[in-house]
Amino acid sequence: AAALKCMGGEQQCKLWPRDDTERAYADAEGHDLSKVLTMKDLVASDNVFFAATGITDGELLDGVKYKHHNATTHSVVMRSKTGSIRSMKATHDFTKLRRLSALIYE
Repeated sequence: AAALKCMGGEQQCKLWPRDDTERAYADAEGHDLSKVLTMKDLVASDNVFFAATGITDGELLDGVKYKHHNATTHSVVMRSKTGSIRSMKATHDFTKLRRLSALIYE
């Protein structure tokens, strides 16, 4: 919903419990299961940020690509208030990361 709002889109949905336990929980929390939820219900603010980084190759983002001493990632960052959509390719140098982190980068 946040990504759609950043792109000026609209989404409508309903809560749809999978079983009686979920239905009872929704009722106990005061949710109206017949209500159609709009974008305003799902994302109330007009200043929303969305970010995603590809893990495997997909339609929107490339997956992580590993080389000898680095990895390349592809990310998208969006902001609803400005309508900006940024696509980023980043190279992560394992040699430098090793000096900054207790994690093992190979």
